[in-house]
Amino acid sequence: MIVASKLLSPEQLAIVRKRSDIKGVAQVVHAWGVIIGMMALFVWLPNPITFIAAVVVIGGRQLGLAILMHDAAHGVLCENPKLNQFISQWFCAYPMMAETGAYRRYHLVHHAHTQQKEDPDLILSAPFPITKKSFRRKMIRDITGQTGYQQRKAQILNALGKADWPLEQRLKNYWAKLGRATVAQVAIFGALALSGHWYLYFALWLLPFLTWQQLITRVRNIAEHAMVPDDNDDFRNARHTKANWLARATIAPYWVNYHVEHHLMMWVPCYNLPKARAYLIANGFGSRMETQEGFGQVIAMATSKPDDEDKRGTLVHNGRTRRVSGVMSEGFKASDDEAAA
Repeated sequence: MIVASKLLSPEQLAIVRKRSDIKGVAQVVHAWGVIIGMMALFVWLPNPITFIAAVVVIGGRQLGLAILMHDAAHGVLCENPKLNQFISQWFCAYPMMAETGAYRRYHLVHHAHTQQKEDPDLILSAPFPITKKSFRRKMIRDITGQTGYQQRKAQILNALGKADWPLEQRLKNYWAKLGRATVAQVAIFGALALSGHWYLYFALWLLPFLTWQQLITRVRNIAEHAMVPDDNDDFRNARHTKANWLARATIAPYWVNYHVEHHLMMWVPCYNLPKARAYLIANGFGSRMETQEGFGQVIAMATSKPDDEDKRGTLVHNGRTRRVSGVMSEGFKASDDEAAA
């Protein structure tokens, strides 16, 4: 682990580690504002173009909510710890069927053992490169909702507990695991129903959540650690992927593409990562950091295995006994076969 004082000056460190309640809340308000705005655009101009645009942009902001929860799990979204926890749980995690504390416990292991055998996220990067055929199958499963459905089904089964438990015990277990997340879903549905557009919950909340959000989460996972040059070098076992305005709007919200910077200094709030990168480059570390020009370039690297070596895997979803790998909820774990499928 590289000591931060060897990367930045004391003055630079003080600037990039500064947390702000205003900025943290503003990111969350922005995410929900974009989601509501795209729903309103479709209601105002209902046609296939605005619908597809809404699904893509809303799915991107749903990933954004997960990214902001990730920052809160590190304790850096807001300066006030109580505000940090509250806004993360009720406005980021629960709407995404996640829980900040559970994610924190899982995710800090990833930071402690990045790209090592103890890394719980290693399954997300180890299978690469894969074939283009394999990647295409994954994309089809994601965009058609198959991945999202299987994850949510396994999550709910996990929360319900064992089939032979008494009903009261199963309901208590469900409440402990998914009760508050369910309340959040009911609240979103209720708000849309009160607006006179209850159908938007299914068309422009659940649909993006189960489709586009799943697809770009996979792309994000690939970009962050797949095909990195050196698993043992802190500058090169995670990646910065350059993103233009369109990528930031659709697949890389809230500076999620600044991943090597995040791993070098995980206590830097997402809104300070561009400044942290600028300081690192100014201090002479730019050439050492793993950087790619765009997501297309990363996907090309990750799908460089010849198609004649393609081999289908087997999907395994066991919601009762397995925890999540690489996602922010409980009850689903991708198998090695699924990763290669």
